Amino acid sequence: MHAWLRGSLIAATVLATAAAGAAGFGLYRAEYKLDRRVEVPARAVAVPTGSAAVDRGRYLFTTRGCAECHGADAAGRFFIDDGGLRVRAPNISPGAGTVVANYRTEDWVRTLRHGVKPDGRPVFIMPSEDYSRWTDADAGALIAYMRQMPPAPGGGMVAELPLPVRLAYGLGVLKDAAEKIDHQLPPPAPVPEGVNVAHGAYVAQTCVGCHGAGLGGGKIPGAPPAWPAAANLTPGAGSVMPRYADAETFAAMMRSGRRPDGSAISTEMPFSAFSAMSDVDLQAMHLYLQSAPPRAFGER
Repeated sequence: MHAWLRGSLIAATVLATAAAGAAGFGLYRAEYKLDRRVEVPARAVAVPTGSAAVDRGRYLFTTRGCAECHGADAAGRFFIDDGGLRVRAPNISPGAGTVVANYRTEDWVRTLRHGVKPDGRPVFIMPSEDYSRWTDADAGALIAYMRQMPPAPGGGMVAELPLPVRLAYGLGVLKDAAEKIDHQLPPPAPVPEGVNVAHGAYVAQTCVGCHGAGLGGGKIPGAPPAWPAAANLTPGAGSVMPRYADAETFAAMMRSGRRPDGSAISTEMPFSAFSAMSDVDLQAMHLYLQSAPPRAFGER
């Protein structure tokens, strides 16, 4: 056998062994991470019972993506079904046997703000980073709404993850909900509702799961390959915001799913949620995005 061929075969064998070892380690780490316990300073919040709080909770459930994944009746549904990647959100209605049937108030807060289950294990797929800065009042309002919903038939979570996704998670490329959050931050102070930058920043938290904490957009980690990259919402290079110079144009896009030229935006954007947002929320978000710290496209 020629020396170069023998050397090539040896190198290929070493590479294959290393790749197999890395894959085995990645899969082991994935299982370990899913079963780890995350200590978080979860605490209860006041849960009001009045109609105003329930109405606010209903509004948050509809406009902040809860219904988009769990369904309008909270019974759960498949929200990703892309070849080998299938994910079903669990039933979170208050019926017997659902994942939230025995949730205490602090369990709701732990899941919403920290991406952690009552037993301390991380939630794998949930945009808790969108909700981690919710005020106590909004967290309490959502809980109040969820508790008064009628029970709905539905099953638990289903997560059928192809090998590359499991490897990416095990090797740290893809993060679970708990890994994306700074658990030591204190609860946020109340934000005055109105067409102001502070309220706009608060509303725009619902965008960070896809567009990144800095809202610079780019490829969404862990998303199916066919999904488009998230847009840059900041005033930085590659931003889409110059298309929406005024709040009216921005609101029209959020409610119709169409750009000013009439072309359709990907339906992966949760327009069923955004279309129900109030004028105040949309105007405030637009105001904030106009003044957000600039980032280049992909600088999440």
